[in-house]
Amino acid sequence: MLGKRICVGWNRLFLLLPVLILIPHLLPVKELHQQMDFGDVRNEKPKPKKLDHLSLGPAAGEGLPDRLQCQGMKALNRTQFRTVHSNSDSIDHVALVTVFTTYNSTVESRPIELVTVGNISYDKVERSMAILNVFLNFVQVTMPHSNVVILTDPASDLSLHRDMVTIQPIQGEYSRDKLMLQRIRSYIMFLETRLEKLKQKQEQVTHFIFTDSDIAVISDLGEIFSDYPNFDLALTFRNNKEQPLNSGFIAVRGTEDGIQRGKAFLQEVLKVYSSKFMKASRMLGDQLALAWVVRSNPSFAVRRFHSRVAFQDKIGEATVLFLPCSSYNWTPPEGAGQFHGMPLDVKVVHFKGSRKRLMLEAWNYFSSSSDLPDMLCLILKSGRTKYDF
Repeated sequence: MLGKRICVGWNRLFLLLPVLILIPHLLPVKELHQQMDFGDVRNEKPKPKKLDHLSLGPAAGEGLPDRLQCQGMKALNRTQFRTVHSNSDSIDHVALVTVFTTYNSTVESRPIELVTVGNISYDKVERSMAILNVFLNFVQVTMPHSNVVILTDPASDLSLHRDMVTIQPIQGEYSRDKLMLQRIRSYIMFLETRLEKLKQKQEQVTHFIFTDSDIAVISDLGEIFSDYPNFDLALTFRNNKEQPLNSGFIAVRGTEDGIQRGKAFLQEVLKVYSSKFMKASRMLGDQLALAWVVRSNPSFAVRRFHSRVAFQDKIGEATVLFLPCSSYNWTPPEGAGQFHGMPLDVKVVHFKGSRKRLMLEAWNYFSSSSDLPDMLCLILKSGRTKYDF
């Protein structure tokens, strides 16, 4: 009888065992459902706060012979930098062209977000205009004889009055989602207009450099057209498998053949962009389309993107010059990662993304020092910080 009771007890224990195992887990499961329903603030990672002031660190590239060397805020190998180049009559005219528009995103129910750089506070629209003005300032210093053409939305009131600056409205779709697509369209329409004027002898030969407006030109870019006299179109490249070409710098030779071939190349890029990369229309679509068009040439050697040496190749009907980003489209690093400093032959500094504050700070520093190499030390020493732009 006792043995029978023991057996019954064990049977009950085995029946209850799964329940006993689950009991400790019931509460966490309930908590899990609560987290799914209401969110667990404990697991939300706070977004890193961008600094509202320059944060200086060590200058990367110390000891490398082809990199900028700084001691404090002083450039040690300053003699290798060329600042202002006076254009002689024998040098063709060069114009810089950029697409720019403003967006008034202020909502009445929200306070206006102001950012202070130096002694000036900016809202979002004022920030954009400040960047554009600094872009123009650098061009005026390093390429004083070059015009700047701003292609813009006809509805945009830039209220900009600067010498050697032309504002040219071009009808199109300038929404944020379509701006990169519109930029290529604007380039094509601009080249079409120039080609017609050139054919009618209404214009002299002028070479064009299409750039983003968040760049600092720190050397005379007109030398490209004399140093490399045989290209129709120039692009900047980097050692990046998916995005080897950056669209923030495109040069077109201003002859009839150069404009015609440059326009045809950009029309092919626009076609590929519209048919293959519209999912990336807000960002990167133009760069992906550029890479697709170049790689579509079966004889093109992609391995040439691995070095810092300029080279030329035939893409379609156009002779394309490929210039290293490290010289013609150099970007200060942002965040962690290996970084080997600033090349001594850098000619364009591109302040992408949140680096815009650094662009304004760099100009303020240059305005007070009138020393481009020292200003580059400021950029180099503060380029790894995420700022509030």
